[in-house]
Amino acid sequence: MSNNTKRSALSEILQIMGDALATAAAVRQGRQPAARNLRGLGIDPEQFRQIGRY
Repeated sequence: MSNNTKRSALSEILQIMGDALATAAAVRQGRQPAARNLRGLGIDPEQFRQIGRY
C-alpha cells in the first residue's frame, strides 16, 4: 500500500468521523444536521428531514 493510498484512506476515515460527530451534535441539540454531513454518511437529507423528530 503506497503512502498516498494510506493518506487517502485515513483522510476518508477522519471525514466520516467528523460528519458523524457533527450530525450527532446537531441531533442532540434538537436541530437539523447539515445536508453535507448527512450526505457524507450516505443519508439522504430530504428523507432525514421527513423523520420529523430530531
